[in-house]
Amino acid sequence: MFEYKKERTPDYQYQNLLKQILKEGQKEEKGQMIDKNGKLVGCLSLHGSTPMKFRLDNGFPMITERNISSFWKFPIGELFGFINGARTQKELEEYGCTWWKPWVTEKKCSKRGLETGDLGPGSYGAAFHDFPMIDGETFNQFKNMIEQIQEQPHLKTHYITPFIPQYTVRGKGKTQKVVVVPCHGQIFVRIINNKLNLTMVQRSGDVPIGVPSNMIQYAALTLALAQATGYEAYEYVHTIIDAHIYLNQIPFVEEVISRKPFSLPKVQIKNEKNFFNYRKDDFDLSEYQAHPPISNIPLAI
Repeated sequence: MFEYKKERTPDYQYQNLLKQILKEGQKEEKGQMIDKNGKLVGCLSLHGSTPMKFRLDNGFPMITERNISSFWKFPIGELFGFINGARTQKELEEYGCTWWKPWVTEKKCSKRGLETGDLGPGSYGAAFHDFPMIDGETFNQFKNMIEQIQEQPHLKTHYITPFIPQYTVRGKGKTQKVVVVPCHGQIFVRIINNKLNLTMVQRSGDVPIGVPSNMIQYAALTLALAQATGYEAYEYVHTIIDAHIYLNQIPFVEEVISRKPFSLPKVQIKNEKNFFNYRKDDFDLSEYQAHPPISNIPLAI
């Protein structure tokens, strides 16, 4: 069982990231969010934000500025669905993730030449579990990375990518074969002194809405990989290339940064299983103290 410090200190990194975007972000009058009236909403976009570095013994990086305990397991379910090759809404629902419906409508899928409900061959599940090879076979990235960690832990090449480039590009004569180009999931693992460190590089991050879920799922992945390979989980680093706040989210963000964070909670893996058998209910949350939820934060679709 992973050991946390008895005295854990509050973490301000998420709050500092929001402040950094408000202060340093470049304003785009027409961003990529469409509001309920069908109009484009601008954003503040920060290219190359300060990475968040979480020593896991100080607590699990689940934000405390607003209570998100009602859905904290869903991101974990989503990620392990992707790890096992899920690429349709129906498949993801089997892992406890239901929030992809707005992105896999008939209109959005047909635009990409896909069946309704299909995220596409350029999606996370396809990249992680069934990356296409030149000989027509597929490559399971997580299976092979875990084997490499077990056989040659000293290497600096424990890496996974969510990108299948030929399915993510757009332009004249090209059709994107994915409903949403992967935003997160470039994963680097480094074993140092028998401790497992994981860095997740995120292409694009909606910091008020999406990033708290991403923090949860990749911190959980760090714990799971450490347990599956026999190493101690040590540090999780979260780097966002394009960190942004949509203009209609700013009032909600101001409320978040007015609140003083609490100490981070604990998360333990309850069942020891084969890595590919982990599910959201194998993760147990405790000692989570948080401010009241903030509902109706606008979401980009």
